[in-house]
Amino acid sequence: MDIRIVAYLTAQMVVCLGGVYVIPWGMSMYFQDGCSDVFFTCVFICNLIGYLLRHYGRFNKFTQSISNREGVATATFSWILCAALAGMPYWMTGELDLSSSFFEGMSAVTTNGVTALESIQALPVSVLFWRGITHWLGGLGIIVVFISLLPRMAGGAVHLFVAEATGFNEDRLLPRLRSTARILFFIYSALTVAEAVLLFICGMDLFDAVNHAMATVATAGFSTYDNGIMHYNSPLIEFVIFIFMVLAGANFALYYKVYYKGWRVLWEDEEFRYFLYFVFATSCFITLAVYLGTEQSFWESVRHSFFMVAAFSSTTGFVSTNYEQWPAIAKLALVLLYFTGGCAGSTAGGIKIARFVVLVRMTIVELKRVLHPKMLFAVKFEGKPLTIAVLSSISRFFFLYVISVVVLSVMFAATGVSLTEAIFGVMACISSCGVAFGGIGMEGEFVHISAAGKMVLALAMLLGRLEIYTVLVMLRKEFWHVNSRW
Repeated sequence: MDIRIVAYLTAQMVVCLGGVYVIPWGMSMYFQDGCSDVFFTCVFICNLIGYLLRHYGRFNKFTQSISNREGVATATFSWILCAALAGMPYWMTGELDLSSSFFEGMSAVTTNGVTALESIQALPVSVLFWRGITHWLGGLGIIVVFISLLPRMAGGAVHLFVAEATGFNEDRLLPRLRSTARILFFIYSALTVAEAVLLFICGMDLFDAVNHAMATVATAGFSTYDNGIMHYNSPLIEFVIFIFMVLAGANFALYYKVYYKGWRVLWEDEEFRYFLYFVFATSCFITLAVYLGTEQSFWESVRHSFFMVAAFSSTTGFVSTNYEQWPAIAKLALVLLYFTGGCAGSTAGGIKIARFVVLVRMTIVELKRVLHPKMLFAVKFEGKPLTIAVLSSISRFFFLYVISVVVLSVMFAATGVSLTEAIFGVMACISSCGVAFGGIGMEGEFVHISAAGKMVLALAMLLGRLEIYTVLVMLRKEFWHVNSRW
């Protein structure tokens, strides 16, 4: 692996982040909230680090190529470094200590939505907007990584990428990465603007509308209020956010196809269709449980059940009601949504619907094989049989995901938290959902967690966001061999 290529590519990310810092810097000077010096310092630090990395780094696009290892290292190091840099304003303004600032930055760039802040509403307006824009960029970043890097990882996400038809192949959306990124940026921005306009029409002020639109499309969940969406208590606002949470949970490559082939493409896509089935069926089940088990009216049960299922399944993590007061069966259904997540190629976290569909079909095939051991059965997705290699990679990923939850829960519990906090805290972070149960609470508040605990959860966020393999493969000795090109 050529570390100089990694340094060069990471420098590009850091310099871009420094450029984005100019936005809250300008806002701070306009609103005179006392943070202009903080953001100026952040711009300077980002550009300084970017300059040093670029000075050491080296990459000639005409004579050099980027191997898988350099791509993996760039993705991992960029996320860690950008998380540290994104958390600087919280530390410089005295809102958080150093470890909590890194935790907050990691939560933002991984679109997780958990927070170490005691009061969000008390933040200066420029810092509040910085929270919003960092997780919006994190959501866009993970889509580009899915499109360009992860499909090349044999075990990680080869089956996540979609081109002409959603399926398990390695074709590209467009031949050139730059063109792909440009199209995705346009789609991502268009959805954000559309939601912001609708939320503004529904009664939010412009600042809140933009922040909540960025949070929804990135499936991140950061709000401008301590109690999130409950602050508005508006069915109309919740309906708009519900629609866009579902849209954000779909594969963004599909929207490019919609432009040419029409909206029927969404329904024809098997993964998105199952995603809608799952959201609808789970919502109906929880609605019934809440209606029968609480004093809420049927309309209130429908309203909050559908919203919360969309929030959990898309891993956005918005909260419209106190779901801790729901019956245990309803809360258990929400817990299961930690694992499912949204569609491949979306900003959502979790294991992904496509993997679950294939795992269920693999189980059915194995049951048939027990009854008919001499018959040949094929596991299909999108009408096409999947190879043994793809089936094996899905099985391995599911196993590794579960093991990661177990190991991280043990590590988190060792920092002194309760068993409930350990399990739900890790599940909330590795799934990128953010909201949890028990001591951590609905808003994903980690104020009381120790510095060591926050580092464990930051690792969980990184593993979940980069599909586990991308990070763990760096632990292998041969990954760091200089002469090997793979």
